Amino acid sequence: MAGHFEATPGGGAAVALDEVEIAILRSLAVQLLELIGPGDEPAEGEDPLAALFAEGPSEPPADPALARLFPDAYSNEDEELREASSEFRRFTERDLRGRKREDALVVVRTLDTLTPAGDGGAVLTLDAGECRHWLGALNDLRLTIGTRLEVDEEDEGQDGSLYRLPDSDPRKPMVMAYLWLGALQETLIETLMPD
Repeated sequence: MAGHFEATPGGGAAVALDEVEIAILRSLAVQLLELIGPGDEPAEGEDPLAALFAEGPSEPPADPALARLFPDAYSNEDEELREASSEFRRFTERDLRGRKREDALVVVRTLDTLTPAGDGGAVLTLDAGECRHWLGALNDLRLTIGTRLEVDEEDEGQDGSLYRLPDSDPRKPMVMAYLWLGALQETLIETLMPD
């Protein structure tokens, strides 16, 4: 089980994590929460129903990582498509941000329940719902890190440059995290696939 998810009864999954892995995952999830931003809770005295129908932004985020997490719905090749994309964003981005925020929060909360054993490791056991949140958060973390690293499809292949970075390269720790998150995501997907 060390280093990869395994299926558990009831549609869940479990993975053994050491103290460093727990700290890294938690730190990355918290950073993702900071990047996504706070929730849109209604101010004190404000109508909570009105907040449900509030419109979101109509322009894509300036930060490339956020733009990757919240992409345009349509190509921006012409004015009509740009307007349609803007309208779509206005009515969907708030909900999408909320879902991504909840995914990252579930990662933090489930990691916070772990009690490391004498060797500093612990087994994280997720139910089916938590697995879905973890999948979403792992995907968002990989998209964010990949954007920061300027990863393209060529880098993803077995012969890609990510695998050949020298240890002296300052990007190496982020690349290692990117690849590790990918392996976790892959094994979690495999546990959730029917036989």
